Amino acid sequence: MPGFFFLPKSDRRILMVLIGIIVVALGVLFIDKPQEKPTALQPAADSVDTGKPRHQRPSYSSGKQRPVERFAFDPNTADSTQLLRLGLQSWQVRNIYRYREAGGVFHKPQDFARLYGLTLKQYRQLEPYIRIAKEYKKPAALQRDSLVRPQKLSPQERVAVNQADTTLLQRVPGIGPYYARRIVSYRQRLGGFYRTEQLLEIEGFPESSLGYFSIADDGVVRKLNVNRLSLNELRQHPYMGYYRAKQIVDFRRTHGRISSLNELSLSKDFTPEVIERLEHYVEY
Repeated sequence: MPGFFFLPKSDRRILMVLIGIIVVALGVLFIDKPQEKPTALQPAADSVDTGKPRHQRPSYSSGKQRPVERFAFDPNTADSTQLLRLGLQSWQVRNIYRYREAGGVFHKPQDFARLYGLTLKQYRQLEPYIRIAKEYKKPAALQRDSLVRPQKLSPQERVAVNQADTTLLQRVPGIGPYYARRIVSYRQRLGGFYRTEQLLEIEGFPESSLGYFSIADDGVVRKLNVNRLSLNELRQHPYMGYYRAKQIVDFRRTHGRISSLNELSLSKDFTPEVIERLEHYVEY
């Protein structure tokens, strides 16, 4: 490099620095050269069999199935170990435990067939081994088919509609479990019936059954205080609704205390018929 010594001193210094940087970069490149990947003839270090057992992911498909056993059992008391030995799955056992914890009882072998998730095949295999303890069996009087109709009332008998429960209501000719529940539900919403004809307000109610009901002399309906209750409380009544309740609340705010529903008679929502029905359920 003869021309190098003819360069100015400052240029020679810059050139020397650049050459030094190039030398360092080449050195780093060769020192940090990545190792070659193992080939088929040179296996990777972690694939070499060292003779030590390696942890493998469990295989659920290759696991041995639990042997199924058959023995007498009571589904009301059998523990999880027994139920698993019978061939039930873990989730089926959990369903049995949940059913029992919720107060469910197997009164007869057929009740076990209704267990959620139990197949018909499983039930038929287990049915001969089900043994229900005496304390879990229903008395004979309670084992009647639910479809059997209760003894109906004679034409001369009457039921006090405000006091009867669903069992007594089902004794009325034409009234089954469905309408018995509807009667009780509507009675609770109304606060009681003041005349039997109100039963016809229940959709589809059999008119032929109306004559079997009566209103007891001591029957008292629950009343709404129109001067104290809130809009939301008033609107819950079947005869009131949102708009009538709102007019009552608005009237109280602008005119003060209500002494009679007739004060609202100028409203189209408070017709004489509506006022007559509501008078049985309001107080001031």
